[in-house]
Amino acid sequence: MFTERQISAMLGQIARQDVVEIGPEPTLTRVAALAHVAERYGYAYDRAHRTGHNKQLVLVRMYRDPHPEARAREAATIAAHPQAGNGGTVPGMRPGTAKPLPEAQEAVARLKDRIMLDVLAQAADKRQQTIAYGSCAVLALVLLLAGMPIGGLVGGLVGGAALAAFLWGAFRLGAVRRQRIVRRLIDAGFVPVRDETGGQRFLRPGQQLPGHVNPFTA
Repeated sequence: MFTERQISAMLGQIARQDVVEIGPEPTLTRVAALAHVAERYGYAYDRAHRTGHNKQLVLVRMYRDPHPEARAREAATIAAHPQAGNGGTVPGMRPGTAKPLPEAQEAVARLKDRIMLDVLAQAADKRQQTIAYGSCAVLALVLLLAGMPIGGLVGGLVGGAALAAFLWGAFRLGAVRRQRIVRRLIDAGFVPVRDETGGQRFLRPGQQLPGHVNPFTA
C-alpha cells in the first residue's frame, strides 16, 4: 500500500527537480509501481541500484523527459488526478494500493524488468565477483598461516571450495535471469544501448540517455 506521505514526497520532488529518486523500497514491485506513477508525470526511467544495510533496499533514479509527448502526458495526469498525494486517486494505481490497474500492468511489469536488470548487473559486477572469490582464497590462506591441524585445514579448504562453487552457481543463475529479462524487453520493443560506463541499458523507442544524470556509485 502506498502512503499519502510517499506520494506527496515524490510529487514534491517532481515539482522542484529534473531528477528524482524513488525509494529506497524493500521490494521491486513497490518501487516499480512508484516509478510508473512518476512516468505518468512526464519522467523517464534512468537506473536503479540496491542500497541500505545488506543492500536490501532498491533506489530508482528518474529524469524529466523533455519530449513534448511527456509534457502532454504530465498535463493530462495533473488534470485527471488533481488530489494525488492528498487523498485523491493516483495515476495507474488502484485506490490506496501499489497494485496497478489493468491498463498499467504491462508498463509496471516492464519497469520492474528494467529495475531488476540493473540490480542483477550490480550483483554481477566484476569487482564484486573478484572480492567474493578473493575472500575464499583469503580464508584458505588464513587457515594455512594459523597452522591448523590437518583435519581442520582440510575441512576449511573444502568449505572454501564449496563456497566458491556456490558463488559460481549464483553468478551463473543471475546471468540466466538477465538473459530472460533482456529477451522480454526486446520483445516489448525496448532498444538496447550502452551508457557512458559501458553498461547495458534499455530505452523506449525514441528515448535518449540523459547526458546530465550521473551514474549511481556503489
